[in-house]
Amino acid sequence: LVGMGSTVFRDAVYTSHEVTIDQKQIDWFENIVETHPAEEGWKVFVFTHAPPNGSGLRVLQENHVVNGCCWLNHSNEKQCQKFIQLVREHRCIKAWFSGHFHLGQDYQDSITFPTIDPKDGPYPNRGSCVFAQTSVMRAGTSRDGRQQSRLIRGNKDGFEICTIDHQKDGKVRLDASITFKGDSNEVGVYAHDDESYDHDKYFKVYVPNAGDALHPPDEGFRRYNSDGNINPFDVEMDTTAWWYMSCGRALGMLNGNLIEYDSSTLAP
Repeated sequence: LVGMGSTVFRDAVYTSHEVTIDQKQIDWFENIVETHPAEEGWKVFVFTHAPPNGSGLRVLQENHVVNGCCWLNHSNEKQCQKFIQLVREHRCIKAWFSGHFHLGQDYQDSITFPTIDPKDGPYPNRGSCVFAQTSVMRAGTSRDGRQQSRLIRGNKDGFEICTIDHQKDGKVRLDASITFKGDSNEVGVYAHDDESYDHDKYFKVYVPNAGDALHPPDEGFRRYNSDGNINPFDVEMDTTAWWYMSCGRALGMLNGNLIEYDSSTLAP
């Protein structure tokens, strides 16, 4: 079990104090995963306040994205990308739990798996790691009324991720089952349907999909023509589109806004 804590407070850039992990901890974490390889049977579970960019978790509020405090070390581009790079490189990292958003665990995007069926889309490139978001226990700190925490249960095949519902006398619900496939791969299965869409307070954010060897980019991808320009297109509130800049950065349209996406993970 590995934990890393926020060490910078109000002097952090762009109000990102809650999500900043200092370089000393990053170096320590890198040494941990380098010296505990998957090939020797090591299985590392990580716990941080906020999730790393590239986790695929999408249960968040717009203010965190706008303020640059959504992901670990969000306001430092190099450090922000370091965590998912380590996950991709070191398959001993099997699970990563985080909180930060004060939102519940009934949303299916509060857990993401490292692999998906090729028929469902491109390889997500998240190493061998399951990412899980954790809610809050106290009503006064919940932003969607849910009061929940996570329970991890190990078994001979892998582990289970469960929800403890503090509004239902601690009722335990199975959320996902994860099975180890050798030392370097694992497969996850959701235990229930997404329960979050019984109201109109939230929407499922559009995330660009660059495709892979088996899949083309999604329909929102805008290509450059022979003149080096993107053909003009109308922009309305429901327009979803994205493209790469010559510098390598990715921009897109969502809800009438111009959005910058991380070039490595295509997270907003």
